[in-house]
Amino acid sequence: MFTLSPLPFAPNALEPHIFARTLEFHYGKHHQAYVDNLNKLITATETKSLEEIMTSSFNQPDQMAIFNNAAQVYNHNFYWQSLSPAPTKPSAEMTAMIIDSFGSLEAFGEQFLAAALSQFGSGWAWLVLAAGKLQIVKTANADNPLVHDQKPLLTIDVWEHAYYLDYQNRRADYVKDLIANLLNWDFAETQLKS
Repeated sequence: MFTLSPLPFAPNALEPHIFARTLEFHYGKHHQAYVDNLNKLITATETKSLEEIMTSSFNQPDQMAIFNNAAQVYNHNFYWQSLSPAPTKPSAEMTAMIIDSFGSLEAFGEQFLAAALSQFGSGWAWLVLAAGKLQIVKTANADNPLVHDQKPLLTIDVWEHAYYLDYQNRRADYVKDLIANLLNWDFAETQLKS
């Protein structure tokens, strides 16, 4: 059975960008519900990893509920790791890859913002490694790059529950704030090298 992974920071550590009250609902209620629902859908003897459950249930109509909950647990675990209360910067190697893929750090930020804003409804914006190059992709609902043979490096949650208490309907302000102040480039580096 799966449990809610601990946050990698204190609930108030992301303030003033994301407030503890948002985390109380987003992490404590929404993320917890995905864990609880997944555990109700799988057997107590399940031995597959979260990633294995996700990939084996992807595109299986009779296992859609399992995929949605497993993927949302995975996506949220990844999202919390993608944020850092202490600003980090990409390494020289990562910066070179960003410049090669997007032209500049500023262009990366603009394209990441555009992906997050153009995701209609609920979903995610991702920085991924695919075919040896950095790319920005977006996914709807619980979908994620891992099931499309892409290696996720960072993500931004653009479901309304991620930002509504702090930003109301201003998704752009939320995403700009995360890109400027909270992206955990150290985590992206570990993902790149894993």
